Amino acid sequence: MNKVKTSSEKSVSTSSRTMSLLSQLEKINLDSVLGEADNARYVTSKILHLVQSQEKTRKEMTSKGSTGIEVILSTLENTKDPQTILNILNILIEVVSVGGGRRASVLVTKGGTQILLQLLLTASKDTPPNEELMVLLHTLLAKIGPKDKKIGMKARINGALNISLNLVKQNLQNHRLILPCLQVLRVYSTNSVNAVSLGKNGVVELMFKIIGPFSKKNTSLMKVALDTLAALLKSKTNARRAVDRGYVHVLLTIYVDWHRHDSRHRYMLIRKGVLQCIKSVTNIKLGRKAFIDANGMKILYNTSQECLAVRTLDPLVNTSSLIMRKCFPKNRLPLPTIKSAFHFQLPVIPASGPVAQLYNLPPDVDDVVDESDDNDDAETESEIETENDDDRDQHFKNDDIETDINKLKPRQELGRPIEELKIYEQFFPELSENFQECDLVSKEPKPFVPDANLCGPIVVPTAGEEHSAEAKQSMKGVILKESNPLLAEEYNRRPAFLELPKKDSIKDSSLHQQNDQRNLLPSCQCLSQDIVKGLDRISLQSSAKNDQYYSTGCVIKKESKTSLTTLACSKPCEHVSPCGSSLFEGSSVQLGKLCCTGVDSEEEDSRSSSSGEQVVLEVSDVSPVHDCDLYIEMVKTTKSIPEYSEVAYPDYFGHIPPPFKEPILERPYGVQRTKISQDIERLIHQNDIIDRVVYDLDNLSCSVPEEADVLKFNSKFESGNLRKVIQIRKNEYDLILNSDINSNHYHQWFYFEVSGMKTGIGYRFNIINCEKSNSQFNYGMQPLMYSVQEALNSRPCWTRVGTDICYYKNHFSRSSIAAGGQKGKSYYTITFTVTFQHKDDVCYFAYHYPYTYSTLKMHLQKLESMHNPQQIYFRQDVLCETLAGNSCPLVTITAMPESNYYEHICQFRNRPYVFLSARVHPGETNASWVMKGTLEYLMSNNPSAQCLRESYIFKIIPMLNPDGVINGNYLSPNNFMFQVSEFWLTLVFILQKSRHRNCRDTIYSKFLILN
Repeated sequence: MNKVKTSSEKSVSTSSRTMSLLSQLEKINLDSVLGEADNARYVTSKILHLVQSQEKTRKEMTSKGSTGIEVILSTLENTKDPQTILNILNILIEVVSVGGGRRASVLVTKGGTQILLQLLLTASKDTPPNEELMVLLHTLLAKIGPKDKKIGMKARINGALNISLNLVKQNLQNHRLILPCLQVLRVYSTNSVNAVSLGKNGVVELMFKIIGPFSKKNTSLMKVALDTLAALLKSKTNARRAVDRGYVHVLLTIYVDWHRHDSRHRYMLIRKGVLQCIKSVTNIKLGRKAFIDANGMKILYNTSQECLAVRTLDPLVNTSSLIMRKCFPKNRLPLPTIKSAFHFQLPVIPASGPVAQLYNLPPDVDDVVDESDDNDDAETESEIETENDDDRDQHFKNDDIETDINKLKPRQELGRPIEELKIYEQFFPELSENFQECDLVSKEPKPFVPDANLCGPIVVPTAGEEHSAEAKQSMKGVILKESNPLLAEEYNRRPAFLELPKKDSIKDSSLHQQNDQRNLLPSCQCLSQDIVKGLDRISLQSSAKNDQYYSTGCVIKKESKTSLTTLACSKPCEHVSPCGSSLFEGSSVQLGKLCCTGVDSEEEDSRSSSSGEQVVLEVSDVSPVHDCDLYIEMVKTTKSIPEYSEVAYPDYFGHIPPPFKEPILERPYGVQRTKISQDIERLIHQNDIIDRVVYDLDNLSCSVPEEADVLKFNSKFESGNLRKVIQIRKNEYDLILNSDINSNHYHQWFYFEVSGMKTGIGYRFNIINCEKSNSQFNYGMQPLMYSVQEALNSRPCWTRVGTDICYYKNHFSRSSIAAGGQKGKSYYTITFTVTFQHKDDVCYFAYHYPYTYSTLKMHLQKLESMHNPQQIYFRQDVLCETLAGNSCPLVTITAMPESNYYEHICQFRNRPYVFLSARVHPGETNASWVMKGTLEYLMSNNPSAQCLRESYIFKIIPMLNPDGVINGNYLSPNNFMFQVSEFWLTLVFILQKSRHRNCRDTIYSKFLILN
């Protein structure tokens, strides 16, 4: 207890003593009596002793409500005694040395910066100036300067810039004096005007007299000089001066010298300071050119590779990477033009807008490489932007929340005359349907029961628990029987074809049986080689609509008695014919090639000998609404701008969802840095680059390499997008996506086929013309891959694949026209590495789960054939025809009236509308999958779905942009897809019809767009 009491008394004593000394000092300032200088010197020395020994004293002087700082600054401003000035400067240095920036901010708010600058100006007039005073003044200014945003302007107005600069020039060997002077110059240089002014007075040349090769002496001075130089070189004027004097080569030489001698990495901050200077000077085009001429790319690449093994040197590697990426020569994409490879002639060209601008461009203007200094003064711009954000926050007003209740009520008057909207009544035939000829659940008239909800709001029952039984997983197969080995010799010479019969030629074929047994085998190894080769290319002939199209299975049998081409083969298929070589001929549709996996000759002979044995290709039942043959029929009526002639196997076979939740891929440390380094190697080791075009939509005569180690690519199918492929290294390919049709940008969606791969090899794919500044590929997202071999093994799934995935800015320059008028923009690269599981497989890659327009038509057709017409009102209409000639479907779903009695018909017609639409942007395929689930749910027997149908009429446009989806576009400007206007007008009509009823204050129409 005695110790605690003594400590408390001592604390109170110290506090009271400090306050007493400050009171005495304040009294001395007020009295201004001669002879008080000694007292002031004595009091300030006592305060200095307390500040140096007691942290509590320092806190009290800067605490809220304390006048200690004001008294000290007042004394400093009024006294003429040198020792008192020195004491006060030491007091202030002790106060701001600890406690973070808050104490320095207190000193700034009390006017300390201005007083110190005035004192510096006065002290500079002495000849020679007091060294101790100058050291203390500059030390204090360096500490409080970063907290005063206007210190640069204050120093320039007071004439203090040249004072510090002249002190450095005159005292180059006095390291104790020039160290704080350089710190102050670094603070001054944050102001661009000051940096230019100092540069004119020779500060850049002065800095290069201080910095130099490796030396263990004066390393702190070297570090401060480099930081000051880096700040000065952010000015374009100073950077040009440094380039003109050849200092870029000097900086590289200094960096290499420190890198070689600093083997224990004790001076990493100095090495980073040199890199910061190089980074600043390469912000201008002349600096980047000087860097390339001085072999800077190779120097920084080699030094950074040597630093990779030491994790603590990551700041050096990252800074080197930034410099090399910035100085990498800007190139245009290796394309004849960035405009889309396909063109559609619009019937009417808009007078203004992006489409009109694109049409009016002169040749070769849309893809000119922009050489502007896009990195100039980036830090200054971000600082200004931050200040503007602070101003916005002060005047923030939430305009998204409407507080006027009257504005939330629906308007009672029509927004458009009803006469103008009557043309859209054709899309609402249910409002005039009397259901007299329909086979309803009940036709017996029932007594009329007044329903209060008939003309008022309809209360939707709460959806109860879903008691849906588990879906039984069924399997569908492609069943083929081997026979007739007479054609074996012919099929040894060329790829085999399997022709499916026409309905009129083979009426009794098992292709049209609905209840075929699905025979399942454990793997694809049960396939004989000639059967796999037979599926190498399938030509599907047209056939009339029949009930087979509406079955849930996809069954193909090959009987020896039929006229089907029979297959027999005793050798592995050594040649696979390329995809995409045929066009539509009549009603023939071409599938992409299947994988041809080699098998041993002994196994092949044994299989070929058992010609009567039935062979089964397993294909899982992907969906109750997926029908392979019906899909082909839908493809035949789909019109594309490139006139696609092939069908992608994932769309033909369908797929089943993954049996597990898709995990987020953990990104390896430093993967982006590694990929960027590999890109930089292209410039340094140009002889190692193959640079061979292996796929090109702009050059249809581009031959596919015959080498076994070169991948084959294809995208000539519905929703496909891949324009060009360039082989960079043996197992690395650059991929270029196609622009949206009638556009020169919008690259993100990809969907393409790869074949000819080997197992155990990591293939790197670089999609090099993406436009978004960031992507989920940097945060665990993976591209999707569909393996045909896996599908044949009863695993038809899209799976997330790829390692070393990242998304980063590359060296391909976007033109300002394609970038919306912004100069200096670059494309971005999606890079991923895939190791394939099967040799000579056929795999498909996609940005997201593909959902084609033909798939939509197939799903709608199946839903219409499977629903119960006595319970569900389902109707398909055509909203409009697209410019390419495809129909934009409009679907109506509701419950059939309970009977054709008047009151039930009235209730049916007075149901409110719910409007749903999806796929405004064709690249956002997830919207179609959500819409697919919504349609299947609304058509299901679920009690809650039944309640929804009985309460609402659902008007659904499942795909607003069919042409964009078909042609593999990502965004598609509305100028190309004119049917969007029909969508809005139809929506307006729905809203007007709902408001026109006696709905009063309740809005029944709901509006939801899934995209």
